[in-house]
Amino acid sequence: MVARVRSLEDRLLPHGWLDAIRQLSLFALAYLGYRLVRGFAEGSAGAAFAHARDLISLERSMHLFVEPSVQAWASGSHFVILLASWLYVNAQGPITIAALLYLYLRHNDSFYFVRNMFMFAMGIALVAYVAFPTAPPRFLPEWGFTDTVANFTIVNDTHTSASVSALFNPYAAVPSMHVAFALMIGWPLARLVRMRAGRVLWMLYPFVMTFVIVVTANHFLVDALLGAITAGMSAYAASWLGRARPAVWRFSGVSRGGASAARAGAPAGG
Repeated sequence: MVARVRSLEDRLLPHGWLDAIRQLSLFALAYLGYRLVRGFAEGSAGAAFAHARDLISLERSMHLFVEPSVQAWASGSHFVILLASWLYVNAQGPITIAALLYLYLRHNDSFYFVRNMFMFAMGIALVAYVAFPTAPPRFLPEWGFTDTVANFTIVNDTHTSASVSALFNPYAAVPSMHVAFALMIGWPLARLVRMRAGRVLWMLYPFVMTFVIVVTANHFLVDALLGAITAGMSAYAASWLGRARPAVWRFSGVSRGGASAARAGAPAGG
């Protein structure tokens, strides 16, 4: 029985339980810290609304202020609005977690690069939330925006607990981390998965999330662009960091199972 358990562990966990627990704890602590700091860095409402109007002025000057028209078009279909609102509230967490688990278990030699990307991205986002608090479009009905996600969230509920409120920042719109997260899992998986359909779906995922954040009036297009830039900066930083431990922290880009790499003598995770 012990031999069978160890054999199963070798197949499922590339570097054993200790590394799996370490990575899970690292992500949990980093994300909790990110949400707490994000909540405390709310900033002033006046500055947040002023910054939102600045973004509208910028987009109008560039003839890019199409968000109200896009939301009005999508509002013609109750299904599209309902699906987009549900995806905005519920999809990011489960999809991101599932993708990270898949990377850890099946492409472990690339997981640590992606992990480092996420750490850098959350740090960049926190700096932006403090320096440039911005109200989301849904707070600006005078510009034609409608809040489509109100029925899917509890943060506006008067009975919401203080702990939930502490994790929520209504003015953390710049950059869009929905787009950043989608790129940071979509790009690696588009290179790693074997099935062509899977590669296409992961390539499209960031574009789907961009559509979702605009249709639900949670972000401007500029927010999406800055989210993409955040992901790009984080990828560059992770690549630079990978030079310190190229055997562990680099992105392999090889479509193979993490367990087989570990059995072939891959170094322990970091």
